[in-house]
Amino acid sequence: MSLLSTYLRVVGSMIVREMSTRFGHKPGGYVWALLEPIGYIAMMTTIFGALSKTPPLGTNFILFFATGFMGYQLYQSKVAYIGSAVRANKPLLSYPNVAPIDAITARYILQVATTLLVAIIVFSAIFASMALPPRLNWPHLMEAEVAAGTLALGVGMFNSVVFIRYPIYEQIYGIITRPMFLLSGVFFLPDGMMPPYRDFLMYNPICQVIMLFRTGFYPEYRATGLDSTYLFKTAVVVLMIGLTVFTLSRRTLRNDL
Repeated sequence: MSLLSTYLRVVGSMIVREMSTRFGHKPGGYVWALLEPIGYIAMMTTIFGALSKTPPLGTNFILFFATGFMGYQLYQSKVAYIGSAVRANKPLLSYPNVAPIDAITARYILQVATTLLVAIIVFSAIFASMALPPRLNWPHLMEAEVAAGTLALGVGMFNSVVFIRYPIYEQIYGIITRPMFLLSGVFFLPDGMMPPYRDFLMYNPICQVIMLFRTGFYPEYRATGLDSTYLFKTAVVVLMIGLTVFTLSRRTLRNDL
């Protein structure tokens, strides 16, 4: 019991430290967490609204792009933040009570809370502007969050080790994964693509996350090709790989840092 209380105190302290470092001591620091999704959604709505009269799904451009962008952020915001957790907390790891996994846990919890808060604010504003807001399918939204979080945690833990071991990998990873934003269905419906491109996109678990997330907002969306079993199996396998690499490298991480 004392070990658990010590662990919770350490993680709680690291969350407070991360909040102070990331957002600052002033409320204005939290505003920046909202500017990216709001600015991006507004820009995409303006551009695509000028090119087409109706979005690929539903009748509201803002909602369509918001579901795509926020669905992508369920994964991307976590994996990017977790990947640098150990390296960013280097001074704290000199204390015997602080382990590398504490840094991962603190950042994961903080990012989940931040993404949730941003999503609530963004979608509340969108719903307030609609004459008939959608009826949300909460089980599908929660499934998307769990799948994205599991996938991001696995990739993030793996990256936190490999980024330190092989610095060149971080640059290669950034180059390889940059197109994912365009290939994950943020701007379009993957199931609306012609084969074989549609079949190729369905192997992308992030694409599956966004499709699942959108079914929580659009009851009429059939999401042809969505395979929740494949998504969760992939997420669990990635998590096991990341957890194994991270566990086997705990002592090495302390020494390398």
